[in-house]
Amino acid sequence: MLRQAITRLEQTEALDGASDAIQSAVSSAVRPRGLRDLLHGTKMGHPLHPALVQVPVGAFISAAVLDLVPGASKAATTLIAVGTAAVPPAAIAGWVDWSEMTKDRRRVGLVHAATNLVATALYASSLVARLTGHAGRGRALAYAGLSVAGAGAFLGGHLSYAQGGAISHAAPEVALVPEEWTAVSSLSSLPDRKVTVRKAGDVPVLLYRRGDQVSALIERCSHEAGPLGEGEVIGSGANACVVCPWHGSTFQLSDGRAVHGPAGNDQPVLPVRVREGMVEVRRP
Repeated sequence: MLRQAITRLEQTEALDGASDAIQSAVSSAVRPRGLRDLLHGTKMGHPLHPALVQVPVGAFISAAVLDLVPGASKAATTLIAVGTAAVPPAAIAGWVDWSEMTKDRRRVGLVHAATNLVATALYASSLVARLTGHAGRGRALAYAGLSVAGAGAFLGGHLSYAQGGAISHAAPEVALVPEEWTAVSSLSSLPDRKVTVRKAGDVPVLLYRRGDQVSALIERCSHEAGPLGEGEVIGSGANACVVCPWHGSTFQLSDGRAVHGPAGNDQPVLPVRVREGMVEVRRP
């Protein structure tokens, strides 16, 4: 029944009106590219939202344990204050990631966010109750908040693991690349300073030649599996980058580093060598 409910949620088009309006508002509110890159986690090569979430989650769970320990009410109150204060940064990063997702993911993400909003309101009420001398009410509200937050975490896990939100869509391709060195192209057939797509086994590989040097990346964009082989090359030399034609994620061709989002993950790079005029790649 739970799986059926989640499937229905993914298909609930009635949420799309609110989803589109909020997406537009988020995009307008967080417009500077540098700020969006920061919130996506592009600069550190890992989505920022799940890292920030650890602070409120850790604080709230620890507070729940301390509420069962005699004489630890002050410590529990402090933790709830810390957790509540840590929610907004995590939520902002999450909204920015959410704004770049597909409609089915945004539907689940919208309910995930609404659930967490209710949980945060319960924790804020718990904090007020504790500070005004109503410790029993504060504990009850905190446990209610933890229960609601657990439901929100379940939806967040489904969004990430079942729907593939914010994961690297290029990473699974790496496991399909042959382990042994595999010839994918002759060096002479590769145009200089342009991207070319060849296959290593069944996996499309993006090749970029600069003189006698060749770099090889998984061709499918880590953000949403867009075709990097159709992207524009910008910059020059070791700083040359390819821009995904779907959402504009930008990756350095020499090492796969994500330079601009919405990608929060770097692009996987394959070992490459030139042997007897043939370009060969293999699984890392």
